[in-house]
Amino acid sequence: MPLKAQKVIGSQARFKVLYGGRGSAKSYSFADALLVKALYTPMRILCVREIQRSIKDSVHKLLSDRIDALGLSHQFSIGRDLIASGCGSQIIFKGLKHNISEIKSTEGIDLCWVEEAERVSADSWDVLIPTIRKEGSEIWISFNPENEHSATYEKFVVNPPPHCVSSHITYRDNKMCPEVLVREAEYDLDVDPDKYEHIWEGRVKRYHDALIFGNKIVIDEDIKASPSTDFLFGCDWGYSNDPLVLVRMYIQDKSLYIDYEFYSVGVELGEHASAFDTVPLSRDGRIRADNSRPETISFMNREGFDVVGAKKGAGSIAEGITFLRSFKNIFIHPRCVGSVDDFNNYRWKQDSLTREVLPIPVDKSNHVPDAVRYALEPLISRKKSWGAA
Repeated sequence: MPLKAQKVIGSQARFKVLYGGRGSAKSYSFADALLVKALYTPMRILCVREIQRSIKDSVHKLLSDRIDALGLSHQFSIGRDLIASGCGSQIIFKGLKHNISEIKSTEGIDLCWVEEAERVSADSWDVLIPTIRKEGSEIWISFNPENEHSATYEKFVVNPPPHCVSSHITYRDNKMCPEVLVREAEYDLDVDPDKYEHIWEGRVKRYHDALIFGNKIVIDEDIKASPSTDFLFGCDWGYSNDPLVLVRMYIQDKSLYIDYEFYSVGVELGEHASAFDTVPLSRDGRIRADNSRPETISFMNREGFDVVGAKKGAGSIAEGITFLRSFKNIFIHPRCVGSVDDFNNYRWKQDSLTREVLPIPVDKSNHVPDAVRYALEPLISRKKSWGAA
């Protein structure tokens, strides 16, 4: 366990915070310390995330794996929704967003671990903190910073509450960091310093002004299309280094909604049909795709899909971006992980010396935006914008 993590965990603070980059052992450190506490002292421990659709979305597997790795399998009973120790400790798992009333009624918690805390909303914090009110109770918080204006970053880094101890931790603090991760970090430092700062150093994104879609992106689990919705489908071909992307979307109240996707690298041509079938109703609508692969388009049509090549010409990328930016918001369901990542990281180039933002998109994180542009091509060709501010 990194020394920085030991100092935070060993403190007498109510709020114990580990934040930073990939490979820093934040989660492993909290998991191991939590298990040791549960092993020797009867405790009620609550592990939460903002969104937990099933136990698979929780730290249940991480804790189970650490129990096995530490040779403690004979000391713990691992159930589907509960982990218990021989001394009487109980570890339970809940999501915050859709269980507010249940969280409010949760009593007698000695320790609460909030994992992936960057995504926790201000409303969820307002409910959770006073719920963990047992004398001597603690709240442990681990996260990779994303946005300097996020509720978690502002609450525990910018303006930390009393009785809070935090530590910024990176892979360099973790002597057990795998060499493969160290090499990845060094590569990113050479080719993309901004990415390195964010992913590996765990700093909030420095290029916010360069983000093409800025604050238009809204991650919303409650997206639900009506039965009469007219869906649009867009595809960007990929194979070795680039992902095969298929996204389903619709327009409502001057906003764009993305509710399903397929996003994966290394998909063989013979697997394309089964990949497309993971996106509901993809056989019932027209799919507009990158026109650079006519043989793939023909193959998919023989497989029973209606795929046409999108028209691409000079200025089509700029026109498409302008059109997308004209939406009031772009709502994305959190199950569309590739869409969330691409839209949140698609950015303009910056001058290497002055950091001035240039009107040229970086050729990265553009696979989903490209697929969306293709799907919207008929609309883009008819109007300059969607009419949003």
